Amino acid sequence: MSSPSFVIFAPLHTDGATVPDGALAVTGERIVFAGTRIAFLTRPDAAQFSEHPVPPGALLAPGLVDLHCHGAVGADFPNPMPGPVTEAIGFLHRAGTTTLLASLVTAGRPAMLQAAAVLAGFVEAGLLAGIHAEGPFLSAVRCGAQDPRHLSAPQPEFVRELAAASRGSLRTMTYAPELAGSTELVSLLVHLGVVPSLGHTDADTGQASASLEHAHARLAQHPLLPSTPTVTHLFNGMPPLHHRVPGPLAACLEQARRGRAVVELIADGVHLVPDTVRMVFALVGAGNIALVTDSMAATGLPDGRYTLGPQEVTVDGGEARLASDGSLAGGTATLLQVLRRTVAAGVGLDQALASATGVPARVLGLSDSIGSLRAGLYADVLVLDARLSLLRVFRRGRLLEPQPAATTPARTDLGT
Repeated sequence: MSSPSFVIFAPLHTDGATVPDGALAVTGERIVFAGTRIAFLTRPDAAQFSEHPVPPGALLAPGLVDLHCHGAVGADFPNPMPGPVTEAIGFLHRAGTTTLLASLVTAGRPAMLQAAAVLAGFVEAGLLAGIHAEGPFLSAVRCGAQDPRHLSAPQPEFVRELAAASRGSLRTMTYAPELAGSTELVSLLVHLGVVPSLGHTDADTGQASASLEHAHARLAQHPLLPSTPTVTHLFNGMPPLHHRVPGPLAACLEQARRGRAVVELIADGVHLVPDTVRMVFALVGAGNIALVTDSMAATGLPDGRYTLGPQEVTVDGGEARLASDGSLAGGTATLLQVLRRTVAAGVGLDQALASATGVPARVLGLSDSIGSLRAGLYADVLVLDARLSLLRVFRRGRLLEPQPAATTPARTDLGT
C-alpha cells in the first residue's frame, strides 16, 4: 500500500507525448501534479510528498483501457459467476488494464439479460467501466464465434430490456448496419446512452458509410456521449478489402481518417499481422484507433478447452478457435501484450499508448477521469521498463500486488 501522498520521478508518456524529466504526484485516489521534476520541486508543498522510488530507466504511462474483453483466468464474462469474475478483473487490473468493459456475446435472450444484471453489480462497485454487448444483431455470414442460432434483426424491445437489466451500465453495442431496422437501432442506442459499434457485418461500402454517418450525427446531438461511433475489431468479422468490391472496410477507414469513427484493432499477432497494424496507424492516426484484446477465459492460463458464451473453444499455442468449425474465438493476450506488439510492429510508443489509453477513455466519455496522466484524474499509473515490461501498477492511487506473467505464449507470426 502506497502512502497517501507520494511522487514518482520518471519520464511521463501520456497524451501522445513524453515529458523526459517527469514527476507525477498523487494524493489519495487522484493525480495532483504531472509535469517536469523542476516544476514539481518548486511547489511549496513538495516536501509533503514521499518519493516512491522506481528503477533506473523506468517510465510512467496511464493505466490501459480495454473496450472489448470477454474474460480471463477461467472467467467467461458472458456466463458470469461472481467469484471467477472478481478474480478475472483483479488479474486484468494487476496486468495493467486498470479500466475495462465486460463484453457479452450473442446468446439466448434470458442468458444475455442475466449476464448483464450480474455484471452491472461490478460496474456499480467501480470494478468495471461498463458492459459491451457484441450482438445479437449481427450478420450470419460474418458471425465468427457468435452463435448463429441466436442472431436476429434488431429488436427494440430487447434493447430496452438489456439496457434495463444493465441498470445504466450498457456502454456499447456491436451491430451489423445492413440488417433491417439498423438505422432505428442506432437512434435508440444513442437515446439510451449507448455508443453504436459497427461490426460482424457483410455490408457494402455505402451501407457502412451511411450507418457511421448516421451514428456520428446522432451522437453529436447527445450531451454526454462522444461524437464518434466505434468499429468492432476492424478486419475481423467483415469481408476483406477488394479493389472492385471495397466493402465495409473502405468506409470504416475513410470515416476514421475523417475523425468520425474509432476503429478497434486486436493487435495480438493472431488477429492481425504487424504490417496491417502499422498500415492502419499510418492511414487513420492513433487518435482514431482503440487497441483492444477481445480476450476470453483462457487469457492468463495454459492451452486447453474453454467456453465463450454458449460456444466451446480450443486454445492451442495461445490461439483460440471454436471447437466446432475453427473460427477465431477471441484473444488470449492482455492489453499490455497488445501494446508491446503494436510497438514491435513499428508504431511509436506514444502513439500506441494513446490508442490504449486516451482514445478508449474518450469513447467511454471518461476523459476527465482516466486515460491520461493529468492533475485531477484518477491515479491509474503503470511503471514500465524500457522493454515495456510491467514493474508496478497503481489503480486509483493504490499499489496493486504484482501480477505474474501470463502463461499464454506470445504469437507474432500469425495473421488470420
